[in-house]
Amino acid sequence: MGNPTQYPRIVVHPPALDGSRRVTDGDAVLGIATHLDDVVEILRLADLDTTEVEVTDIVDWQGGGPDDWPGLSEHHERHEDHEDHEQP
Repeated sequence: MGNPTQYPRIVVHPPALDGSRRVTDGDAVLGIATHLDDVVEILRLADLDTTEVEVTDIVDWQGGGPDDWPGLSEHHERHEDHEDHEQP
């Protein structure tokens, strides 16, 4: 009985406090993503070239989907508000 073909199991972990998400393949950390485009690039560098990371079966989105980057967006909004209130 042969071994079944194993496909990579890429996990995009729940967002950290800063909004970044760790991307792993098993025990190996492939990179840290701060945006969906980062996930695409991390997978490309790992020779897992796919542009549709939102719907592929090899990516397991944990703690939120591909549109969930809460810490980063909240930080970005606070930064923009701060810039709006600065005097020249």
